Amino acid sequence: MSQVAFPKLLSSQIAFDIARTILDGFNKHYRLFRAVSQQAKKHFELGEWKAAQKNARERISYYDKRVVECATVLEDEYDEADLTDEVWREVKLHYMGLLIDHLQPELAETFYNSVCTKMLHRNYYHNDFIFVRPAVATDYIESDVLPTYRVYYPANDGLNYSLKRIVTNFQLSTPFADLDRDIAAIAARLKEAFGNEPIEPNHQIQVLSNLFFRNKGAYIVGKGINGNREYPFVVPILHNRHNQLILDTVLLDPMLITVLFSFTRAYFMVDMEVPSAYVQFLRSIMPRKPRSEIYTVLGLQKHGKNLFYRDFLHHLRYSSDQIQVAPGIRGLVMLVFALPSFPYVFKVIKDSFPPPKETTKELIKEKYQLVKNHDRVGRMADTLEYSDVAFPRSRITEELLAEIQHYAPSVLEVSDDEVVIKHLYIERRMIPLNIWLSDAEKANNLPAIEHGVREYGNAIKELVAANIFPGDMLYKNFGVTRLGRVVFYDYDEIEYIVDCNFRRIPAPRNEEDEMASEPWYHVAKNDVFPEQFAPFLLGNIKVRDYFMKYHADLLTPDYWQACKERIMAGHVEDVFPYPQDIRFCHQSAVREAPTGAKQTTEADFKPAA
Repeated sequence: MSQVAFPKLLSSQIAFDIARTILDGFNKHYRLFRAVSQQAKKHFELGEWKAAQKNARERISYYDKRVVECATVLEDEYDEADLTDEVWREVKLHYMGLLIDHLQPELAETFYNSVCTKMLHRNYYHNDFIFVRPAVATDYIESDVLPTYRVYYPANDGLNYSLKRIVTNFQLSTPFADLDRDIAAIAARLKEAFGNEPIEPNHQIQVLSNLFFRNKGAYIVGKGINGNREYPFVVPILHNRHNQLILDTVLLDPMLITVLFSFTRAYFMVDMEVPSAYVQFLRSIMPRKPRSEIYTVLGLQKHGKNLFYRDFLHHLRYSSDQIQVAPGIRGLVMLVFALPSFPYVFKVIKDSFPPPKETTKELIKEKYQLVKNHDRVGRMADTLEYSDVAFPRSRITEELLAEIQHYAPSVLEVSDDEVVIKHLYIERRMIPLNIWLSDAEKANNLPAIEHGVREYGNAIKELVAANIFPGDMLYKNFGVTRLGRVVFYDYDEIEYIVDCNFRRIPAPRNEEDEMASEPWYHVAKNDVFPEQFAPFLLGNIKVRDYFMKYHADLLTPDYWQACKERIMAGHVEDVFPYPQDIRFCHQSAVREAPTGAKQTTEADFKPAA
C-alpha cells in the first residue's frame, strides 16, 4: 500500500518557503472571495442588480488569477534544478503542518494541487506530491467569530416571535413592507404542515448565520428539529415594486429545495468563514446531493471539481462496466461518451466540423466559458472542465477509442495502460428531450408529452430572461433531469439576446420568390427569424398542440424583440426557482409581486406520471 514517504527530518528551507508561499496565495484568494461575497448583502439591500451580477462574474475568475500569480512567483524565485523530488515531497509535508487550525483546509489543499499541477508533469499527480486524498479532516471546525448556525426555541418563545428573530438577526438595512404579516403567513404554512405533531423536548430551529444571495433574491436556509425528525426550509426574501422587502414564501418540500440548489444555477454568494460547516449543514437537508455539487453551488467550484474527480476515481475502482459512446443523436461538434453506471457524461470537442457548422475549437471553448460566467437561472447545465484526464485503457471500448482517434486525435494519448484525454468537459447525464418525447409518443403518454413541451418552452423563456439565445433550439440539445426539469446543454451556438436581430420574414415579391429554395432577402450573421422555428420543432401534431397552447409567442419576432428591448433598457428579470402558486402574493390580494416576473407553476418542477 503506497504511502507518503516521510523523511527523517524536514530540513529543506526551500520546501518550507514554497509551502508558505502557496498558503499565502490561497489566503489572499479566500480573503478576496469573502470580501466580494460580503458585498452581495449591500447590493441586495440597495437593489443594485447589475453590480451584483458583475461581482458574481468576476468572483469566478479570482481562483485562476491567484493560482497563476502563485505559480509565477515560484517559477521566478527558484531554479528548476533546486526543485528536486525530495524537495517537493517536503513541500507537501510542510504544507500539511501549516494547515493545522486552518479554517478552510480542504480548499487550501485544492489550491495547493492547482499550483503544483501547473508546475509539475502529470507523472507527479499522485499522493506523494499532491493531495490525491485529503490530509486534514474538516469535522467540527468552527469559527470563533460567528457560529455556523443560530438556534431558536419556538416551544419556549413562541413560533411567531422566533420566526421574527430569525429574520431580524440578519440585520438587513432595507425596511420590510409588513414583516408581521409575512411572519404570520410563514407560521400559518408551518402549522398547516406540522401542526398535528407533538412537541418533543429537543424541538428547535437551526438557521445558517449568513444569507444566500443569487440573482435578485436573498435566502434564509434552515431546518426544524423535533424528536428524531428534521424539516428543511428556505425562506426567499425579495424586493417589491416599492423597494421594500417581503418574505415571498417558505419552501418546505425537499424536492423544491434541491431544485433551488441545483447544478443548473449560477453560484450563490454567501460569506462563509468555515465553508465545510456550511456544506455539512446543507448536506443534512439534502442528503442525496454530493458534497462536490454543494461546494460548487456555493461558488467553490474548483474544490467541487477536486471532490468530483475523487468520487469518479472511487467509482472506477468499485465498478467494472466500460466507458462507451453515449446513446442519442451524434453531434457535429462534440463527441460524447459515458460510463453507464456513473450519472455523468464526458464531452470532447472534435478537431474539425462538417458543414453547416462554421466555428472553431477556441470559439466553442469561449462559449462554454461564457456559460460558466453567466447566471444559468436553473436552465443551463454546469460543466466541469478538465485537462489531462487519464482513463484505464481496459475500461475504454474499442468503438469509443476508434471514434476519438477519428474525430479528435489531437486530444488523445494512448499507452498500454492508459488513455489520456488532454481536454474534456463533464456534465450531469440527462435524458435528451427528443428521446423523452419519442418514448412518450410510443407509450401514448400525453401528460409526459405536455410536460416536456411546456418545460421546454419555460426553459427557453427563462434563458431569454437571462439574456441567452440558445441558437440551436432542436430538442436533442435539451435534457430532462431526474426532477423533470428541462435544461439546455449544448452551447456551441449560444449568443446574447442583445446581440441578435429578431426579424419577421419579408413577404415574397413574386411567385419565383415564393418557390425559391434559398431566401430572397438578405440575412446577416445574427439575424433570427422566429417564424422559421415551427417547421423544425412542430412536425409532431401532439407536440404542436401543446406548444401552441403554452408557447405560441416564441414563434413571433415581437416576443423576442420585446425581451431584447427590456434587457437593453437595463431591466433584470425575476426568474423564480420555485412554483408561483406557493408564493404568498397569490394567496392575498394586498401582496405585491416583483415586476417582470416569469410565470411558472408547480407542474414545471415535477415530471409527469
